[in-house]
Amino acid sequence: MALEITDANFEEYLASGKPMVVDFWAAWCGPCLQLAPTIEELAHDYEDKAVVGKLDVDNNPTTAGKYGIRSIPTILFFNNGELVDREVGLVPKRRLAEKLDKQLVGA
Repeated sequence: MALEITDANFEEYLASGKPMVVDFWAAWCGPCLQLAPTIEELAHDYEDKAVVGKLDVDNNPTTAGKYGIRSIPTILFFNNGELVDREVGLVPKRRLAEKLDKQLVGA
């Protein structure tokens, strides 16, 4: 299951030492809701290898603002605490998995 990432716990997850994928979303966003099952599958597939979570932009504006989230869904990829890649919009699981695999190889 994808983790619920918030302004309060974002830095804690970022410091975990694992690659991290964060889906910035909102409950009113149709494409976000379509992407949700894909994020859940990634969370399951990479359960012990990476942090995979979702951050509701309406309830967590500080982190969304810090990373310049203007369109949702936006998926950010972090490695060693640094932003290394991003995807905006509804994208296939294959593309997200490829980007995450790239971070795991470099981890």
